[in-house]
Amino acid sequence: MPTPYDIPDAPLVLDRREGPYGEIVLRQHGDLLQIIANGCFLMDTSDGRSERLLVDAARDALDDRPAPDLLIGGLGVGFSLAHAAADPRWSAVTVVERERAVIDWHLDGPLAALSGPALADPRTKIVETDLVDYVNETCDTFDAVCLDIDNGPGWTVTEGNDSLYSAAGLSSCRRVLRPGGVLAVWSAQPSPEFEGTMGNAGFQQVRTEEIQVARGVPDVVHLGVRPG
Repeated sequence: MPTPYDIPDAPLVLDRREGPYGEIVLRQHGDLLQIIANGCFLMDTSDGRSERLLVDAARDALDDRPAPDLLIGGLGVGFSLAHAAADPRWSAVTVVERERAVIDWHLDGPLAALSGPALADPRTKIVETDLVDYVNETCDTFDAVCLDIDNGPGWTVTEGNDSLYSAAGLSSCRRVLRPGGVLAVWSAQPSPEFEGTMGNAGFQQVRTEEIQVARGVPDVVHLGVRPG
């Protein structure tokens, strides 16, 4: 029987775990590392441009607020965290990740090469919990919240994530924002309906910025501001 080494371009499974939300897999495909959740591709290490622009769009929308605090929903392959930690303008970066496996892959696994310096930064804090629970229960507040926990509001892969993109879920995100704070939501495709949902959740200055990708429709970042 052929092994992954015998099949050209076949992905190699580096770790497979059964967690509270189903199966999650880290695999290598050539030079790329990929995260697969319940058989569905989530993300890989191919680019990271859209994740970096997600963080920058939130920061730029703060209008030079001094020493802002950032909350990132989803650790993923670490592009958002690494980019935020490389920017000295953020005074603190909190990342909420519910999959223990993903955290382990960053702490002492194959993804540590991407996130090691960021995790060693004293401004960085990793919280292991579900983001929906966190924004409903935490007493912490932030100047910016960046959501990158799925493929976007119109295409959720993980069960339960769709509630975060509802008006009620977005209202919980608004609750943890300080007055004038910014919510930035990454999506694999534009969603005009989601702009309306953000408005219904109490956000103002709602807009969508496109991020060009190599193939297909652009990625987008949906932005909204909590009223002062």
